[in-house]
Amino acid sequence: MSLDDYFALGTTITLGSHTFGADEIKEFARKYDPQLFHTDEAEAERSVFGRLCASGWHTASMWMRYNLKKREDMGARPWDGPGPRPEFGPSPGFTDLKWLRPVFAGDTITFTRTALSHRAMNTRPGWRILTIRCGAHNQDGTPVLTFDSAVLVKAG
Repeated sequence: MSLDDYFALGTTITLGSHTFGADEIKEFARKYDPQLFHTDEAEAERSVFGRLCASGWHTASMWMRYNLKKREDMGARPWDGPGPRPEFGPSPGFTDLKWLRPVFAGDTITFTRTALSHRAMNTRPGWRILTIRCGAHNQDGTPVLTFDSAVLVKAG
């Protein structure tokens, strides 16, 4: 098995789906993004959104939750490539974060990732940088979130 196969390069993987409830939206927003269109339904109706919507940070956080859950689920698959099984490390960051459409209370969002490429790190022998395209769409198939992320992977 090659690293390309292990990372499923070029294949879009569905991470899972989540329905955003009004109480959950308001709870997250009160803690982390207390804008009125996230915390108050009456105020949200008078906003540009027209109704209660989730913080973009909430949507991105849920992407991460489902990404890590899928990584745990896939961790049991066999590795028969050279050297030890690759180990995922931290992320050095992301680029091109876009909240394309609001996520409204009651929306069911499906999260995805697609591994795009990987390369050896010059500064850390035995480590690679894996680049992935991250996304999410609502129950109608409309994209609501996209960003590109990097993750360090120990892969000798």
